[in-house]
Amino acid sequence: MAAMERSSKTISVVVDKTISNTNLGTTGLQASEYVRCTFDKLDLKNANLTGKVFVDCIFRDCDMSLAQVGRTSFRGVRFERCKFLGLRFDGCHAFLLSFSFEGCILDLASFHGLRLKGTLFNKCRMRETDLSNADLTDGSFADCDLGAAIFDGTTLEGADFRGALHYSIDPATNKIRRARFSLDGLAGLLDRTGIIIEGH
Repeated sequence: MAAMERSSKTISVVVDKTISNTNLGTTGLQASEYVRCTFDKLDLKNANLTGKVFVDCIFRDCDMSLAQVGRTSFRGVRFERCKFLGLRFDGCHAFLLSFSFEGCILDLASFHGLRLKGTLFNKCRMRETDLSNADLTDGSFADCDLGAAIFDGTTLEGADFRGALHYSIDPATNKIRRARFSLDGLAGLLDRTGIIIEGH
C-alpha cells in the first residue's frame, strides 16, 4: 500500500495551463502529463522529455531541436512555428500518436517507420527529413520544402503534395496511388527514371 502511495505521488498532471519562459522555472517540464496545455516560446533544445505525455496540447514558437522524446506520447498535439532539428520522432510512443505541423522547421528529423495517417505538414521546411517506411496515407505536405527528404518504402496513398517543393519520390519504391501533385512538381516523380523534362 505504501509503495502504491509513493508511486501515485510521482505522477503529476497539468491541465489547461499556458506555460512560457516567465512561469517555466529553472527545473523545466517536471510533470509527467500535460493535458490541453499551451507551450509558448520555450527553449527545449536537448531537453529530456522521455516518457512524458502530451494530450491535445499546442506548442508555439518552441525550439525542441535534439530533444529526447523516447517513449514520449503526443496525442492530438499541434505544433506551430516550432523548430525540431534532428529530432527522432521515431522514438515516440506509437500508441495514439497524432500531431500536426504548421510553419515548422523539421530539417534532419526522423519519422522512420511511424504510422501517421492523415498527418498535416503545412508550410514546413523538411530538408533531409527521414520519412522512410512511414505510413503517411492521406497526409498533406502543402507548400513544404522537401529538399533531400528521404522517401523509401513510404506509403503516400492519397497524400497531398500540391505546392510542395524540391521532393524526389521514386514511384517504384513508394506507394503513391491517388496522391496529388502539382503539374510543376511532376519532375520530382521522374528524376530517378532518367527522363528529361524540358520546357517549350
